[in-house]
Amino acid sequence: MDASTFPPHFLEQLNAEPGYDKATFIDAHQNGGSITSIRLNPFKPAGIKTDKQVPWCAEGHYLDIRPSFTFDPLFHAGAYYVQEASSMFIDHILKSIRPKKEDAIKVLDLCAAPGGKSTLLNSALNSTDLLVANEIIKTRVPILTDNLSRWGTANTIATNNDPRDFTGLKGFFDVVLVDAPCSGSGMFRKDPAAMNEWSEGNVNLCHQRQERILADIYPAIKEDGYLIYSTCSYSHQENEDILDWLCAEYDMESIRIPIYKEWGIVETESPLQKAWGYRFYPGQVMGEGLFAACLRKRESTGGASNYKNNAQQKLAAAELDIVRSYVNEPDNFYYFKVVDDWLAINREHQASLNLLHKHLYIKKSGVRMGKLAGRDLIPDHELALSLLINKDAVLTTSLNTNQAIQYLRRDNIDITINEKGWSLMEYEGFALGWAKLLPNRINNYYPKEIRIMAQQSS
Repeated sequence: MDASTFPPHFLEQLNAEPGYDKATFIDAHQNGGSITSIRLNPFKPAGIKTDKQVPWCAEGHYLDIRPSFTFDPLFHAGAYYVQEASSMFIDHILKSIRPKKEDAIKVLDLCAAPGGKSTLLNSALNSTDLLVANEIIKTRVPILTDNLSRWGTANTIATNNDPRDFTGLKGFFDVVLVDAPCSGSGMFRKDPAAMNEWSEGNVNLCHQRQERILADIYPAIKEDGYLIYSTCSYSHQENEDILDWLCAEYDMESIRIPIYKEWGIVETESPLQKAWGYRFYPGQVMGEGLFAACLRKRESTGGASNYKNNAQQKLAAAELDIVRSYVNEPDNFYYFKVVDDWLAINREHQASLNLLHKHLYIKKSGVRMGKLAGRDLIPDHELALSLLINKDAVLTTSLNTNQAIQYLRRDNIDITINEKGWSLMEYEGFALGWAKLLPNRINNYYPKEIRIMAQQSS
């Protein structure tokens, strides 16, 4: 890859961007190769050994060799997430603006799929904090909910809404992350095909779309709340110009985030409002292209009123007792039903759930426990992967690597069993899902829509 490989006028425009070094940039795209990084799940410590830590994220790590994640059962168990290192800077921003964690906060990831930044945010939150992960595009919601379920926490709600649908939630969120749809130039090294989609016209269209998204979501940020804005673009129009627009249009206050020189991140100031931004260039950082910034909202745009959902079903005490028996510290959770499915969410979030239900199209709330059949629970896959499951209440079956791969394929499992009933299938102590143990066979209940389809190379 040389200068002629890039889209016309792209490098010319990049020459004017802060911190850009043409020789380093081109060399990184020619000779840098792909960088593999993962982020460990702090709620599911698996003792995974890695090669080097990502400097701006404690759970982020680089790998010298990219393994086959598809055939690692710990990946499917949610012990880690494969994530580009630069994007993990959002963790550093959140921790910088929230040095104390005593007061519970509500966080929105507005453009959330596939879920990398949602699980990143979730890792930095307490159970008393609430994360709402929204995806605008309906077809991308399943991968978001799958990744949230793997992460295991119950303090998450996934929604499928346009940003304008949040206008009824005035002043609801303490922190909003807008990882905005962009022209994607920061992904050129990772995905060279993205070069074919880049144009100056597309940059301008993205800029207009970003302004529309931010204008729609602005009322939902509380007074003194924070907006974290990011793109995977180098274009000034999508980055510093957006910061100038936010500060001029809404009088937002720019927040300077502490960084270390050795990280290689370029700190910038927007030309008109002098708002702080942070640029990541391949070759200067171990990661791909990113822009990120943080601003504080200075004004109040109203508050969301409480809402009691009178349509919620009354729960039979006997049924509730059965469901609660599957939960560690069951008094910490609020239980409810959606049709025949039982769900649980941290008790502190009942009122928020009711209000969000009024305004948004909810696709996932807390943890789906399963359905009751008589006095038995038919357990859901979400329950298996969750942190709230009481393992003393269920059978467990330990699998070796080959057996775990058979299970994840929904194949027959080559194992001898001496028990019967619903069993949690585990690998190295981490749950993968459910199976029904019968006298002469095992019924594999791993969800078919996420089963391993690829063939393992020899």
